[in-house]
Amino acid sequence: MKKIKGLHAPHCKNTAEMVPVAIPTPAVVTLPMKMHAGKPAIPVVKVGDQVKVGQLVGEADGRISAPVHSSVSGTVKSIDEIDGLIGEKRKSIVIASDGEQAVYEGLTPPIVTNLEEFLDAVHASGVVGLGGAGYPTAHKLTVKESVQLDYIIINGAECEPYITSDTRAMVDDADNVFEGALLLKEYLKPKKIVIGIENNKPEAIKEMRERMATVDGMEVCELPARYPQGERKVLVYNVTGRIVPEGGRLTDVGCIVINCTTVAVFAHYIKTGMPLVSRVVTVDGSAVNTPKNVIAPLGTPIGELFDFCGGLKDDVKKIIMGGPMMGAAVPNTDLPVLKITNAILAISEKDVEASKPTACIKCGRCTAKCPMRLMPSHIEDAFELKNIDLLKKYKVNMCAECSCCAFLCPARRPLSQVMVLSKKMLWEAK
Repeated sequence: MKKIKGLHAPHCKNTAEMVPVAIPTPAVVTLPMKMHAGKPAIPVVKVGDQVKVGQLVGEADGRISAPVHSSVSGTVKSIDEIDGLIGEKRKSIVIASDGEQAVYEGLTPPIVTNLEEFLDAVHASGVVGLGGAGYPTAHKLTVKESVQLDYIIINGAECEPYITSDTRAMVDDADNVFEGALLLKEYLKPKKIVIGIENNKPEAIKEMRERMATVDGMEVCELPARYPQGERKVLVYNVTGRIVPEGGRLTDVGCIVINCTTVAVFAHYIKTGMPLVSRVVTVDGSAVNTPKNVIAPLGTPIGELFDFCGGLKDDVKKIIMGGPMMGAAVPNTDLPVLKITNAILAISEKDVEASKPTACIKCGRCTAKCPMRLMPSHIEDAFELKNIDLLKKYKVNMCAECSCCAFLCPARRPLSQVMVLSKKMLWEAK
């Protein structure tokens, strides 16, 4: 098996050994109806309603959607169109907290005795891909009868710099990760369940290995700490040796990849009836005074997370939701914690390079390290020429958008943006 490409990005796992701590209940939370891929949820409450923790406030609009539950107890203050992560308007429910965190009385563990009931429970939990993708988990786990499911790969790689929220899930919530894996084994019946973890997380490997070693058909795969190890196609290749074809799905090669924290959430819901209402967020970066892993109710303004971590340094230049490689820069600290928010980073001015792009020097570094074995500089040329045939030839749709090419480029070419825009150009041409 050929060695997968990629790069040794700085790990910066400053919070890896920090047990998550809960922030004080926020005075107000903002819950967007679209914190996931697919259709937005539909509000089922109105202004002035009293709500409690775990109560349904947004109903899923079909299977490729996800319900939204209140993360605090209090009063619905407004239902408005509010600016989202990338500036788009998203219908959001704003709830003023009463500070009591009273739990909704109607929460009961679901009855799960077969695959259909299991998928319904996963859907009702509100869980989506918590590694950042945000795809509704129940739909991901709905596999056609004709598919031979050989592997379910639980993604514990967490290869992005700084982020350690998944690491803490595998250590502090190891029982729920394991119990979620047992549920997957019982109801989806794969030949094997593997949890892939990079070798820079020894404590997580130990906790998972102790549990999985007790069950036939379950194991831990220790992976090199090499970015982008956690990208789903890269993970499939490194665990199984199988290659997902261009335009294909992971199930085409008999695999499903699911995030480790996602697994823990639906296991917890099936035991307790409490849906996804909070999550662990890594708060770090060179402009954060005291980096921590924090437990925050969904909808908490990210500024309150920074305040809880000692505030920001005076030279803060950029705030990123997610990791530095694939995350998104945000315009202000009023944006809320979302289901997909695994990290909030604040970066100092000295660490934000603003050099202007220069001409490509044809060094080949982008090609040498691309995990998908693409030629980013050629794709950039095709994009600038608006040449659809060349974009197809160079297989831009195989791009994982991992930003390895841009990270390595000595000319500081905007290759990450070009990859995304090239895919869009190809899609529009269809």
